[in-house]
Amino acid sequence: MFHCSEFDDMSVMHNLIRSRRLAGGARLAAVIALLSPIAACSTLDSLNPFSKGEKYETKLLPDEQPDQIYDQGLARLSKKDSEGAAKRFNDLDKQYPFSQQARKGQLMATYAYYQGGKYDDAISSANRYVSLYPSSPDAPYAMYLAAMSYYNQVPDITRDQERSEKGLQMFQQLVERYPKSEYVDDAKYKITVLRDQLGGKEMSVGRYYLGRNNYTGAVNRFREVIAKYQTTRHIEEALYRLTEAYLALGIVNEAQTAAAVLGHNYPDSPWYQDAYNLLQKGGYSPNENSASWISKAFKRIGLG
Repeated sequence: MFHCSEFDDMSVMHNLIRSRRLAGGARLAAVIALLSPIAACSTLDSLNPFSKGEKYETKLLPDEQPDQIYDQGLARLSKKDSEGAAKRFNDLDKQYPFSQQARKGQLMATYAYYQGGKYDDAISSANRYVSLYPSSPDAPYAMYLAAMSYYNQVPDITRDQERSEKGLQMFQQLVERYPKSEYVDDAKYKITVLRDQLGGKEMSVGRYYLGRNNYTGAVNRFREVIAKYQTTRHIEEALYRLTEAYLALGIVNEAQTAAAVLGHNYPDSPWYQDAYNLLQKGGYSPNENSASWISKAFKRIGLG
């Protein structure tokens, strides 16, 4: 098979000299035979279905300065082109990885992804920024953007709460690592919201088990609420549901303890009245057992 690269100036000259020794039509035929492969090289682009007629140019493009790239990213961001802005900001890290603009660009890429609703990309970009520049004054903001990216993807309590859990962890890390950050107050509020969300998920599953007479499964879920989400709005119902589930299982002393702890900490709660009435129907009354895990859990958090 013929390859265009095999022909250099010396080989072409050598073959042309040989062609002069040929006579008449034979000489012409030899010359055509020698030159036709070279002509074929010029038509290879047309035979390649992927070339699209593009030609390689040896022209050198002028280098872009980091400030130019950064300003182009800002310009795209101002035009709501979040994806294009993130690309330009990321170009800084590729072309000028150790520059001040690259550091700024990494943060701005995170913001661009967040603004464009590309939350997973924003999380990855933010985590990279914090890992590279943990002492930067902008590190808390990067972590806040990552946490908010999880927060904005929290589903309703009937669905998997992985995003809620990761968002909670991220906000908690922000508070722990950067306690003086301006984002701490909002982070603490978001922590409260996410804890309530996760507690609500446990309650939802617990009610599901309770409705299908799976009382052990229900107790385990309500126990999670008592252990992890005592300060959420679900705690009163969780204690009532424990009273209900333990009575159904015939574990009366735990049912009495759940009701007693509920009445002691939330005496005006309608859930306590329901728990009290439920015990009365069985001939029992609220009575706290200090050895119960329920009593110990509330003493541990200072509510008992």
